[in-house]
Formats: sequence, structure tokens, C-alpha cells
Amino acid sequence: MTDPNVTDPDAPEPLVGVVFVSHSGEIASGLVTLARQMAPNVALVAAGGMDDGGIGTSFDKIAAGIAEADHGGGVVLLCDLGSAILTAETAVDFLDDEVRARVRIADAPLVEGGVAAAVTAEIGGDLAAVLAAAESAQGGGSAPTEAAPSEPAGADGAEGAARPVSRTVTLRNRDGLHARPAADFVKLASGFDAEVTVNGKDAHSLLGIMSLGLTRGMSVEISGPDERSRAAVDALADLIETGFGEE
Repeated sequence: MTDPNVTDPDAPEPLVGVVFVSHSGEIASGLVTLARQMAPNVALVAAGGMDDGGIGTSFDKIAAGIAEADHGGGVVLLCDLGSAILTAETAVDFLDDEVRARVRIADAPLVEGGVAAAVTAEIGGDLAAVLAAAESAQGGGSAPTEAAPSEPAGADGAEGAARPVSRTVTLRNRDGLHARPAADFVKLASGFDAEVTVNGKDAHSLLGIMSLGLTRGMSVEISGPDERSRAAVDALADLIETGFGEE
């Protein structure tokens, strides 16, 4: 008989939840609907408006939203205006110490930061990674990344030297690299332990890719610094060539 108090070591880590705090209930609900298109498995919660449905923020809604979004992996809150941040901070202050330790309020724009946070949570990012993804929206979505070390050159300067790999493909899906296919692209890129860029942008950065404004018929160059990136480059190029299943 299984002991319910024993954690299954093979069970997947719980995903980080995301709470959208807005003065408008419609805005918060709409953002959950948007983010869910890209992060269907993440606990996304709307905490918008006053308890009576009016414009404002509610301590009780935010506290309930945190409880709903928290499945053990932590929660990131996105807020729209200054007073929303104050209400969220108050709600977090009233949490039990154990819960408070895994709740963060992102200093990030509500829409871009929320979408980036949701996608990062969907691909299994931990609390720090989801928070960083949200806050990268302040800088245009191109969070800095560490370059993969290249193989040392041989005595003649050629043996073992890194040789970049690259494929250029044409974007075929009707609406270009908009939010949903961009999210699919980032999810696939995150499955490879390799440095890859898309027209010079980090392939792991949703906001960075979307900032390229890639539309149907445009050329997309997928590149990596060496042979270790080839599998990722090929998989990502193939995904673009299929049209992301939108054709």
C-alpha cells in the first residue's frame, strides 16, 4: 500500500504558477486566456478588480489567487499599476512563512512579462527562471545568456576549432512568428542543451524572438556556434518549415 506521505521521486516537479493582478477584472481574465494558449499546463489565475466587480484591486482576490496558483513550485505575480503592487505586497506579507518564501512579485510589464513568465513556467523553469523571464520584458526580451565554451584549437589552429552551424528557412505560416508559434519554438529550443540563435536573437527568449517581427515569407536563420548545436538547429528549422501546423 502506498504511503500518501511519501513523495514519489519520479514525479515531475510542480510548475510555477502565475497570477495576473489588474485593476480590471476583464483585463486580468483576458490575459489568462491569452497566456493559456501558450502555457496550457500552468496554473494561471486572474486576480482583477474589486470584490464587487468594480475597478480596483482586492486583497482577498490576490490572496485567493496565490493559493489557487501555488502547487508547490512557487508563484509569480504580475501587476498593472502602483496600487496593485501595494495590494499584492500586503497580501504576500500576510502569507505563512513557508508559502511566502516561494512567492515573488515581478517588476515587469503585465502583458509581455506575464506571457514570458507563463511560457517559461510551461517548459519547467523554476521560480527564479520564471521571475527572470518576466523581468526580461523590461529590456525588450533579450535576457543575457552565457556563450557555450568552444573546443580548444589544435596546434595548427584548426583541429578542434569550433565550426558554426546554420540553416536558413522561409517562414510559411500565415500569421508569421506570432505568440503561439513563438512559444512552441521556445519550448522546442529549451529541450536542447545548446546555444542557438534566431536571426541573432537567443532562441530561448520568447520576447526576443517576437521582437524580430517575423512575418510570412521572411527568411529565418537558425544558428549555433559548433556541432553540438546541430541537432537543435535542424529541429528548429524543421519546425519552421512545417508551418507550425497552421497551414
